[in-house]
Amino acid sequence: MNAMKKIFLLLFVFGFVLLSCSDDDETNIENPNPNPVTSAEFPVQSFMWNAMNLWYFWQGDVADLADDRFASDADFAQFLASESDPSRFFFTICNQHREIVGNEAAIDRFSFLNEDFSELVNNLSGVSRSNGLEFGLSFISQGSDNVFGYVQYILPGSDAAGKDISRGEFFTTVDGVQLTGSNFGSLLFGDNNDYTLGMANLENGIFTLNGKEVSLTKVENFVEDPIQVAQTLDVNGTKVAYLMYNRFLSSFNEQLNDAFGQFVAEGATELVLDMRYNPGGSVNTSRLLASMVHSTDTDKLYIRQRWNDKIQSQFTAAQLEDYFANTTGSSPLNSLNLDKVYILTTGSSASASELVINGLAPYVDVVQIGETTSGKNEFSITLVDDPGNSFIYNSDRENLINSAVSWGLQPLVGRNENADGFFDYTAGLVPDIVLDEDLLNLGVLGDVNEPLLARALQEISASTTKRSFTVQVPARMFTSSRLQTPLKDNMFLDKPIEMNN
Repeated sequence: MNAMKKIFLLLFVFGFVLLSCSDDDETNIENPNPNPVTSAEFPVQSFMWNAMNLWYFWQGDVADLADDRFASDADFAQFLASESDPSRFFFTICNQHREIVGNEAAIDRFSFLNEDFSELVNNLSGVSRSNGLEFGLSFISQGSDNVFGYVQYILPGSDAAGKDISRGEFFTTVDGVQLTGSNFGSLLFGDNNDYTLGMANLENGIFTLNGKEVSLTKVENFVEDPIQVAQTLDVNGTKVAYLMYNRFLSSFNEQLNDAFGQFVAEGATELVLDMRYNPGGSVNTSRLLASMVHSTDTDKLYIRQRWNDKIQSQFTAAQLEDYFANTTGSSPLNSLNLDKVYILTTGSSASASELVINGLAPYVDVVQIGETTSGKNEFSITLVDDPGNSFIYNSDRENLINSAVSWGLQPLVGRNENADGFFDYTAGLVPDIVLDEDLLNLGVLGDVNEPLLARALQEISASTTKRSFTVQVPARMFTSSRLQTPLKDNMFLDKPIEMNN
């Protein structure tokens, strides 16, 4: 029997990783499958099956991923040949998983893949092809296929930042063509780098082009700063920190820490954390943010990982448990040491955003304001065709990735639970104070009169004069510019993997 070795592999968590067993049932991570099931005729599908068989969180529940699914290489080859399209092959496997979301059975909603793994890796650091316009898309009316877009915010330093377009504006056409549910992808995303938006007014439920056009250009290697707004407000003598944070990017951990240093220096005693558009990202950055909010006590458990049954017992306690932090890794952590926090959410708040809320809940009075969150409580890792590294992407091993297979997988590989053991929020985290964004009054982000921020400030000030928050036209989007990026709404694990000896 080969003894299990302790290994340290940098994981980018976006999906499941394949793990195989040796003849004596002892997992060997360095060589996960000494006698792999192979089929040279279908290298992409073969890679996908082997990787998912090892790491997919629900591997034990998916019949086609069972360890004894194939009696021979010929059976395996026949299965791979059943679907020539790699994307459909992948999702056919993922869609065999069913879980209850609300009162309905749902398939795996979050695993995905990309034909070019390098694009996924770049997005992990906030590097993408972007014009800086972030927006939501909604259907104009029930039963209609026509679509309108509404501007949520503009990324500083982007092409859109220099154009005449701002939060709260509407558009209904792209290059003179009406947006629909079937053409929005080709008009706004994909390979379309340059387009012109036809702006519109909304009156009495009717959109009318107003003659204004805005031309935008996507640039390669745009680096997003996830800190949209960081400021301290004076609310009737109380110093309130306001942070609008739009992505958990580890490459901006120091800037995030500096923002909290600013809050501390300015005497903030309350915090409004705005994650209404934050789809997630780095698990470790979520831990750092939670520590900046609440505590740098490294004896306090933040979250605990749960992997599939095949590999759960192989992990050390250090791997499975994450505690609050007192350093970014380079700098002492700045913390407000709060026991109460106000967090703004919408249905776009997902994964690492929800992780912060759930991780703080055992220690902090979290007042959630806005809409129910997305309900993504699983994490993932990036998988590539590198069986010598258990299919886990490692930048130092790019020359060892099978050059014939460029695909990268982002399947779910684990789930996080908080210190109380709670993890069951697949239907989303429900706000304490329900308040939809109003398309006719989105407001200015960071302004005290912006509705969601104003509602939080009303709670903080406990003012006897209550403002009305009537919503005229609730924002109801079916997708957003965020969810059309390769990164989407994934939560990735960026810590070394440590196994039992």
